[in-house]
Amino acid sequence: MTSSVQLRSIQTLVPEVTVEQHAVRDMFAGQPGISRLAKRLIATSFDGAGVETRHTVLGELAATAAPQSPQFLDHESGLLLEPGTAARNEIYAREADRLFIEVAGRSLDADPDLTASDITHVVTVSCTGFHAPGPDYAIVRALGLSPAVQRYHLGFMGCYAALPALRSATQFCRADPEAVVLVVSVELCTLHLRSSSDPDAIIASSLFADGAAAAVVTARELPTAAPGFTLDGFHTGLIPDGEDDMAWTVGDTGFEMVLSTRVPQLIGTHIVDALRPLWQSDDRIAAALDRQRLAEVVRHWAIHPGGRSILDRVQERLELDDRQLQPAREVLRANGNMSSATVLFVLQRILETERPEPGERVAAMAFGPGLTAESALLTVAGDDHAR
Repeated sequence: MTSSVQLRSIQTLVPEVTVEQHAVRDMFAGQPGISRLAKRLIATSFDGAGVETRHTVLGELAATAAPQSPQFLDHESGLLLEPGTAARNEIYAREADRLFIEVAGRSLDADPDLTASDITHVVTVSCTGFHAPGPDYAIVRALGLSPAVQRYHLGFMGCYAALPALRSATQFCRADPEAVVLVVSVELCTLHLRSSSDPDAIIASSLFADGAAAAVVTARELPTAAPGFTLDGFHTGLIPDGEDDMAWTVGDTGFEMVLSTRVPQLIGTHIVDALRPLWQSDDRIAAALDRQRLAEVVRHWAIHPGGRSILDRVQERLELDDRQLQPAREVLRANGNMSSATVLFVLQRILETERPEPGERVAAMAFGPGLTAESALLTVAGDDHAR
């Protein structure tokens, strides 16, 4: 019988440059051609986003920066510039690989029982740039992994992609109990910020940020009970009528996000039905759902903080208490929405700040283009009695 599949050694990383939400708000509101209505929407979106600080790989966005040849921001005039997609992607290829390698190395270093020679698979995740050979290749070369490591890249899936990456890693480990999978996500969303009066672009500009996360997935019997989770099950749901409300396309001056104001409402209306098959896979959770007591059985919630309104709707619909939403809200406050990497930040925060007991159940969920709802059931590692 295959051992439980473990998620361990979760590590996260943000770039060095920190930007304050109020400063970014004022910068966007001060752009030429922004209508009075758009300025009001900028104020409302930025102030209500639940974000205080974000991080970026763009050094010229730092308050003290004074680049001689700015690409993104002219500090003298305050004008946001419009570099082409190729220029943005060139920065992505350089900066993303650096973060992929660093956070993957940290995840390996954090595991007391595994080294580079143990890695059998690498799964990388990103939707904010493209290049080949890609980050999977860069990780193998930089960390000295075996050239025979199986490499997979999940690209352009959006905010939910870390969960399919963990599901793929779980499937590899169930097929081969000796497999050790390194899962790494890096998103550089700030490369695609742009001035606009379009409501969707304004909402995106108020939320998105840069970040990186990595973890190890394995079913090997290891001597150290490292902090982490067992990966128990996954489910993909499609929310009706949401195809046009969240999308991610390639434009001439960067990638363009469609994120309509209907998204929180759609998620709130359909979240229970979209996730019901996952809950039905566990008798205790299914019974709790029928009694509307789900939050008492699933103690911890790693919800992708797509925005404060999304968290509010999920909390209301699933009847979660403030403590259960605290990890997601804190990640959003300190880091913004880092697309696919964000849910791993929330899982790490649950481990480090919530002090979960072994055997307690955890639900993870993330939403992205489609409108797609990805979810997972996990158990805090250390005890099998709750499964």
